[in-house]
Amino acid sequence: MIGLEDRQSLARDIDTALHAGARLRVACATAGIHVRTLQRWKTEEGLTRGDRRPEAVRPRPAHALTAEERTQVLEVANEARFADLPPARIVPMLADEGVYLASESTFHRLLREAGQTAHRGRAKAPAASRPPTTHIATAPRQVWCWDMTYLPANVAGRWFHLYLILDLYSRKIVGWEVHETDAAEHAAHLVRRTALAEGIAALADKPVLHGDNGATLKATTVLAMLHWLGIKPSYSRPRVSDDNAFAEALFRTAKYRPEFPVRGFEDLAAARAWASHFVHWYNVEHRHSGIRYVSPAQRHAGADQAILAARHALYVKARERHPARWSRHTRNWSPAGPVTLNPERESVVAMAMGNTNRQPLAA
Repeated sequence: MIGLEDRQSLARDIDTALHAGARLRVACATAGIHVRTLQRWKTEEGLTRGDRRPEAVRPRPAHALTAEERTQVLEVANEARFADLPPARIVPMLADEGVYLASESTFHRLLREAGQTAHRGRAKAPAASRPPTTHIATAPRQVWCWDMTYLPANVAGRWFHLYLILDLYSRKIVGWEVHETDAAEHAAHLVRRTALAEGIAALADKPVLHGDNGATLKATTVLAMLHWLGIKPSYSRPRVSDDNAFAEALFRTAKYRPEFPVRGFEDLAAARAWASHFVHWYNVEHRHSGIRYVSPAQRHAGADQAILAARHALYVKARERHPARWSRHTRNWSPAGPVTLNPERESVVAMAMGNTNRQPLAA
C-alpha cells in the first residue's frame, strides 16, 4: 500500500520524465508501478485522498462465528477442567467427547481478544538442543529412556531420589520408584521389575535402555542386571546434557505440575504418593503433544489409531456442516510415526525405517 505523499512524489517524477521525452510505460516501470495504477490514481482521486481501502466498510463473513458461539468457546475454555490447559489440549479433549466448537487457532484468537493468553507457569522458553546418537522406535518396548532426579524435602539439604523409565515410542512411564538414597541396587531392581511388567522375556528383540553417564546407571550391579535381562545399554556422550532429552523433558513436566510441592515433601511416603499420582496422570489423563494429543497409555496399548480416526470423522462432519469455515483440509489426526532419539544422520534413520526389528546406532 503506497501512501499519499509517495503517490504524489511518484506522479511528479513520472510527469517530469514524460516532459523530458520518456515513454509512459517505461517511466512507470522505472518508478515501480503499473500504467493502470497511475491512471487509477488520477481518475479516482488517488492523488488527493490517498488509498481508501482502510476506510472501506466490509460486510461480516457469512461463515463467521456468531456471538453465541464465541461466548460458548470462551465459557468452555474457562471451565475448571480446562483452566490450566492450552487450546492445543482443549480441542482434542473436546473431540474425544464428540464435541466440536472451533479450531485450535480460533480458540487462540478468541482468548487473545479476551486478554486471556498470558504465559502460565514458571517455565522458561525451551532452548534448542544439539542431538548426537540415534535410536529409532517404531513400536512400544523397543527403546527406553531412564534417569534419576532429585525431589526436595522440606528440610534443607535433604533429597529423595525419583527413578523413571520412559518408553520412547509411546511416552508411557513403564517403571518408577522413589528412594531416600541413590544406589545402584535401586536402579537394578527397577529395571528388573519393569522388564517383568512389560514382558521383555517373551520378546525376540530386547529393548535399548538409554541413560546418561551417571555413576548409578553405569554401576556394575546395573550392567549385570541388564546383561541378565538381555537389555542393551546406551549412554549419552560425556559432558553433553541434552543426549537424553526425553527423560529430561519428562522431569521438567513433573516438576512444573501445579500440585508439585515447591516447599518440598514431608517424608518418603509423601514423595511416593505424589509420584504415584503423577505417573497415573501422565500415563492415563495427559494428552501428549508429541503423539497427536492421545495419552501415553492409549498409544502404548495401540488404541491411538481408533481414537484419532474418530477425531478425523468428527472433523469431517464439522466441515460438512460449515464448509465455508474451512479453507483447506481438516486437521491432521493421522497417528504419529516412528520416534527417533537424537537423530544424528538421516541415512541412519532411513535405514532403520526399513528394519523394525533392529535398533541401529549412529556410526
